[in-house]
Amino acid sequence: MNCTEIWGVASEKLQILLDRDSFERYLTGLVPVSFNADSSTLTLGVLNDFAALWLESNYRGIISEVLQDVVGGKVNIAFEGGHGPTNPGQAPTNTGETRAAEMLAKTMATDRVRRQQERCRPDFTFDTFVVGNSNRVAYAAAKAVSENPGHAYNPLFIYGGSGLGKTHLLQAIANELTNANPRTRIEFLTSEEFVNSYVEALQSQTVREFRRHIRSLDILLIDDVQFFKGKIGSSEEFFHTFNTLHNAHKQIVLASDRTPKDISGLEQRLVSRFDCGLSSEILLPDVETRLAILKKKQESQSVKLSDDVLNLIASRIPSNIRSLEGALTKLIMNITLFDSEMTADKAEELLVDKFENESPRLSIDRIQRCVADCYDLRVTDILGKKRPRNIATPRMIAMYLSRKLTDNSLPTIGDAFNRNHATILHAVDTIERKMGDDVNLRTNVSILTRQLRSQPQ
Repeated sequence: MNCTEIWGVASEKLQILLDRDSFERYLTGLVPVSFNADSSTLTLGVLNDFAALWLESNYRGIISEVLQDVVGGKVNIAFEGGHGPTNPGQAPTNTGETRAAEMLAKTMATDRVRRQQERCRPDFTFDTFVVGNSNRVAYAAAKAVSENPGHAYNPLFIYGGSGLGKTHLLQAIANELTNANPRTRIEFLTSEEFVNSYVEALQSQTVREFRRHIRSLDILLIDDVQFFKGKIGSSEEFFHTFNTLHNAHKQIVLASDRTPKDISGLEQRLVSRFDCGLSSEILLPDVETRLAILKKKQESQSVKLSDDVLNLIASRIPSNIRSLEGALTKLIMNITLFDSEMTADKAEELLVDKFENESPRLSIDRIQRCVADCYDLRVTDILGKKRPRNIATPRMIAMYLSRKLTDNSLPTIGDAFNRNHATILHAVDTIERKMGDDVNLRTNVSILTRQLRSQPQ
């Protein structure tokens, strides 16, 4: 039998197995293209690549079973996009096929919107993002991307500490573009989700489908890209995905807690790709911005806090927006449960644990940056493998200070420097021994210690 005959018989069987609506909506528009007897592969033409992916995900199983029954053996299925109307701008003469194609496109668009809504918080929009001096540039860049994707800034790389609004901006882009055009193919993922999806594709032998989907997107947004470090296979896959999308002028937006060059263990070729567009930093919000955020957040609440209470929260919680929101929620919940007035003194008492947790904590990243600046080096020099004296000594100083000024374990410090714990211990011993005889070294370490303790952020 040729491909037309095979598909004709299979279609009759599928009409019996499926309800009428499903068959007409999703399968009527399929076109038999070819049948390769050597590989037992039937190629079916569909409207576009996305339709191909959708059908593979939802109907491949039942179609395979029917074809196996028709042919008398296993049949491989290949869905091939680009089989729409025969003349551009003109609908096919088969009105049933037309309706099916239209309904399929509509259904897929609806599915995309639903999935996007599930992944992205609907309240994460540009309207709900509070703009201040700390995030103004990043906000403007994200807004420009949503208005002109693929051309304004590509890629856009947003970096900054945890809880400062990076995820909000990425999801705002996704929500804006989805609302503007539901057919826009958008995917918002964390780097961990990308890695997990790739690993699952490897295990289920569906890498081809995974690549077809991820590389056919119009917009790809990846959060927390710093977690790509050390994941060689996934990094390789993302590298080629990045190139495919970028070369096709598709928009890529990335977010991380540090600059591309400061992500230790990240492949250099990925660093160069991340750095080829616009990088924009989100800083800690100043007290005015924090106060504006609190006022914005309480607009959706039935309970309102006084300016004195809001000023107290804004002045005592400088670290991130999530902590601000947590404090606000706790006070509003207290008012709701106990129907009592909230004063600044009472708020102080209720939030004592949150205020105590806001005491500045020194990070290894901060130590690395401070030592690099002191010795006119880059953080990548500190983390690299080169061992000239002008780099080796500052590197050991940074390791020494990380051990003495933080509560991190030796293995944790080792990971931060791309070394093992034995190397860290050796560096600590070496600096301690040399400081006994080297006055300059002892002075430099003392200055760095005071600077780090006075400005831990």
